[in-house]
Amino acid sequence: MWEVREILWQSTPYFLAGLWVTIKISILALLFGTSFGFAVGLVRAVNVPYLASALGLYIHLLRATPFLVQLYIVYFVLPATGFALLELEAYPAAVIALSIYTSTYAAEIIRAAIEAVPKGQNEAGLSVGMNLVQRMWYVILPQALKMTIPPMGGLYVTIIKGTSIVSVIGISELVRVGENLTMREPQFLLSIYLAVACFYFIYCYPLLRLAKWAEGKLGHVDVSL
Repeated sequence: MWEVREILWQSTPYFLAGLWVTIKISILALLFGTSFGFAVGLVRAVNVPYLASALGLYIHLLRATPFLVQLYIVYFVLPATGFALLELEAYPAAVIALSIYTSTYAAEIIRAAIEAVPKGQNEAGLSVGMNLVQRMWYVILPQALKMTIPPMGGLYVTIIKGTSIVSVIGISELVRVGENLTMREPQFLLSIYLAVACFYFIYCYPLLRLAKWAEGKLGHVDVSL
């Protein structure tokens, strides 16, 4: 028991370094993915001709394929095409792939939230002479964005846990650190991975509680993916 504690204590700096990499990748992916997803969801909700259909195909295609495959395409396949501008290091490749993956789910949350706003709200804005942009900015989006908080919280936790997959391209995030430690100390495999799980819990649990609190405050509205 004491030996396990000593190993885990000595490994704490490595765990923290891996956690910091996980935090950086997840924050960047969530920032870029949510921003692009917001734009995509808005276009689909407004139903811009042709563009909405094209973006719908983009969403369905990416949601129907595993994130691991998308990561391999960004990191391995694109450089193999011969375009030097597409050659990416592991870190930016992970952020780009995870951002794209995040955007597909964020877009559907945004779209569903906008469509969940009662049609009477839009008609009321129209009756007082508001154009589409004004109705969207002053009437619809303030209500829709509140509805997105609980499902976005759940999505963010899912994406944070999904960062573990980027370990396959050599990024020393939390899971990769655990793998390296188990190779060095295989007899402590269970303890090491339990420690990895604890660090994920520490990172994700506050987001889960925040999403639950927001759902209680704002009420449950079905903006399912």
